[in-house]
Amino acid sequence: MRTALKKSQMSGAEVLVKTLEARGTKYVFGIPGAKIDAVFDTLVDSTIQTVVCRHEQNAAFIAGGIGRMTGKAGVAIATSGPGVSNLVTGLATANSEGDPLVALGGAVATSERLKQIHQTMAAVDVCKPVTKFSAEVDSSESIAEVVSNAFRAAEHGRPGAAFISLPKDIMSGPAHCMPITTTPFSNYGLADQAAIDEAARLIRASHQPVILLGMMASKGRNAHAIRPLLERFPCPVAGTFQSAGTLSAEVLSNFAGRVGQLANRPGDQFLAMADLVITIGYNPIEYGPEFWNKGHTRPIIHIDVVPADIDNSYNPAVELLGDIAATLETLGRMVEPRQIDATMQHMLRQVRTDRQHLLAKAATLSGSPLHPMRLIAELQQFLTPDVTLCSDMGSFSLWLSRYLYSFRARQILISNGQQTLGVALPWAIAATLVRPNEKVLSISGDGGFLFSAVELETAVRLKSHLVHMIWTDGTYDMVGTQEV
Repeated sequence: MRTALKKSQMSGAEVLVKTLEARGTKYVFGIPGAKIDAVFDTLVDSTIQTVVCRHEQNAAFIAGGIGRMTGKAGVAIATSGPGVSNLVTGLATANSEGDPLVALGGAVATSERLKQIHQTMAAVDVCKPVTKFSAEVDSSESIAEVVSNAFRAAEHGRPGAAFISLPKDIMSGPAHCMPITTTPFSNYGLADQAAIDEAARLIRASHQPVILLGMMASKGRNAHAIRPLLERFPCPVAGTFQSAGTLSAEVLSNFAGRVGQLANRPGDQFLAMADLVITIGYNPIEYGPEFWNKGHTRPIIHIDVVPADIDNSYNPAVELLGDIAATLETLGRMVEPRQIDATMQHMLRQVRTDRQHLLAKAATLSGSPLHPMRLIAELQQFLTPDVTLCSDMGSFSLWLSRYLYSFRARQILISNGQQTLGVALPWAIAATLVRPNEKVLSISGDGGFLFSAVELETAVRLKSHLVHMIWTDGTYDMVGTQEV
């Protein structure tokens, strides 16, 4: 039974929605249900567009895609019980990929949370292992506080997922708090100057330094700061799959290629030769240090917004913690212009030659079945600056990750942390909303496509102008590849 509200008093759902509006939320993706109906009803009269999806997992994928492309947390919503549990894969994916996402889950009334009743679940405990923040709004006074802290956790530091459990009685009952607006002046500052000085000293002392770009390097501001650094301090650059689009075409000559999954790429050779490795925005979940640094004693410079995860194979000599772009700009002014080591110059020339020959040969491949490199050659011509490409997971994604080049930050969206099947189509739907004037292409294998094909209806309903390409081989080929 709902508690009667005074005319001037907002309900819990109204405070929640107004807090979302204050944070600039434009879309909420999910599926309604009895325990979350008060929030859905309130969204109807808000400035936020509610997009009903066909599965909660895909709703979380779409919201995570919004977060990746905008830097502002996308929002997913689900009812209690299985609605919340269906969000978990999307939360885990966003948390691993560094995508800001806030998920709202309905819950039974606070007086019923310890009872074995319809759709009761310890939702906060279920979501906690796969999020940066997981909490329940347990009083009518704490609604705006919990929501604000969830967004702060999702968007700051290395971004990720947050979950909020919303008991039915608190959402439908009177709120005893007001919406909270947050300050725009809460960014990270420059890394410690002593650490920057030490990093500059290590760079000056090195002869064969190599940069390893990670997921945070591909954020727009960070990518723009890396480019002038490489103009002043040219050196070989390797990147994880998630770093796609960080480098400009002007410095492609320094690019040793992307590394990940299997240690057999040109970038791995450069990392093996390096006497200094500079990691920028690198997360071990992208490509474990045991693959590229095991047994090495050379120093590592770790540049990120969060401290390094210390590992037997990853123990940085210095950590530059703070705003990545600001730190790189300062470091760039302190390093001296230099030339790339002659041996590495020769290796880079060979990489460029091999790259050109491979694409030229790929363009001539024909027959059935089509060779993946022929598709890469065609896609490379298609991937102009006004195109967003979303890749699903499978053996085909290794071809895209290794051989398809992009020169715009977050132009190619790739799953790397959890390598989750089914992300491409939901991310493409997100791209059509965030980048309505761009062409959007999503690519999946025939296995991964079936994980989210149901959202084709959502795409049609939203009039999403996208093309989805399916690479068909009739198998779960990634599984087969790993069994060889």
